[in-house]
Amino acid sequence: MNHETTLPQPVNYIADEWTECTTADAAWNLDPNTRTPVHRTVSTTPEDIDRALRHAEQSYDPRFGHEAERRERADVLDRVADLLEARSEDIARADALTSGTPIAVTRLVAAFLPHRIRSTAADLRTIPRITALDAGGRDVRLHKVPWGPAAILTPWNGPSFIPAAKVVSAIAAGCPVILKPSEHAPASAQVVVECFVEAGLPAGALQLVHGAGDVGARLTSDLRVKVVSFTGGPGAGRAIARAAAEDFKVLQLELGGNNPVIVLDDADVDVTADGILDGMTKLNGQWCEGPGKVLAPSALVGPLVDALTERISKLVVGHSLDDDVQVGPISNEPHLRTLQSRIEGLRDLGATIHQPAQLPDLEGLFLSPTVAAGAGPARVTAELFGPVISVHDVDSAEEALHIANANPSGLDAYVFGTDTDRAIEVGSCIVAGEVRVNGAKVADLGDDSAQSFWGPSGIGGHGPAESVRVFCGDRVVGVDSPDLPL
Repeated sequence: MNHETTLPQPVNYIADEWTECTTADAAWNLDPNTRTPVHRTVSTTPEDIDRALRHAEQSYDPRFGHEAERRERADVLDRVADLLEARSEDIARADALTSGTPIAVTRLVAAFLPHRIRSTAADLRTIPRITALDAGGRDVRLHKVPWGPAAILTPWNGPSFIPAAKVVSAIAAGCPVILKPSEHAPASAQVVVECFVEAGLPAGALQLVHGAGDVGARLTSDLRVKVVSFTGGPGAGRAIARAAAEDFKVLQLELGGNNPVIVLDDADVDVTADGILDGMTKLNGQWCEGPGKVLAPSALVGPLVDALTERISKLVVGHSLDDDVQVGPISNEPHLRTLQSRIEGLRDLGATIHQPAQLPDLEGLFLSPTVAAGAGPARVTAELFGPVISVHDVDSAEEALHIANANPSGLDAYVFGTDTDRAIEVGSCIVAGEVRVNGAKVADLGDDSAQSFWGPSGIGGHGPAESVRVFCGDRVVGVDSPDLPL
């Protein structure tokens, strides 16, 4: 396999021009497989951020949404999808080299991107932006109006899909977009933006800036930004929410949590172990909806831990560009240190740590998928966000529900049991936006799946027709009547 690790130096796209970023002396983004440099670390000056904000403000047109205009933009999005298809291998390699996710998985993600873009193009053609309301013969219309300039901040664990999905929704809504991808994984977003630009977007529809949290803070606190979509950690999410309160920006904050897994007393151990393993290793466990805290009957804890450790011992852990690898490295060194600290914290709480996978002979950021069994569940609340789970014994499903909801994730949860009616009933009582029964896939459970971000997992939610659900507001315009009762 080609282990070439250099990636193009990231550049900004501001005011419809590609411009150089600033670079930090002796600071590099590293290949997580080998810790060798892939490109210089980059940022954006305050002057360039202000230039991007001015251009976004000037490009905003609240009248966007007439049928001909929507058809024209949908055609552009179809061209974006074609360009993404042509560059799917570039995207897959960039994803694998920045997130550490095995390329067999990132190829699946890259192959799905065109479908996501075409789905939004179809929404543009079919969802009207002005609808007549029933008003006793008077002319009253409901308008879906783009909120205004949108700042979209995306994480390193979904370096191509999350930017593509959020950007296409905001562009379809008519919001001028300023995208800031994670400083740990800018390369994939760069390719995605190149495809949007090449497809012929209107001036000001999309801009790209690079940098760390200081760049994101300048964007999200600026009064010219009207809507913020952020996927990432709770600390940054709270900072964005505090800044947004000054002018009551529209927020979509997906922050994650320590997602509970309730194992019922009739669960099949093999089905449960397969599902949990799938969830804890998918994307190297680096996804906000992955399983975290497993709550199982005492009689099933031992067999479940044994089944998990046996399966982990057979996993192929290695270089993320190798086709046969099932688990790659952790994306970046700060996050590896966080995971190691979390594992030691579980050990300090009394957990026995199982790390049976064989690691490759590479100087990368590798970690065996880990099972921590035996800690008291009430004190295990921190999000793990990696190939790590904790397993705890409980006396009943009621106790498991109480523990799960005492410190809710609010994002995702899981239930395993052979009686699916009972499992679904238990799942409906968990404080979470999505509950999966007997599995841990990433794809939506159904065509019209939608979930809210409950409690500490964020603000808002996601689901079908994202462009009008998140990036448009309602405006009613119509003829009043003296016959109305008040």
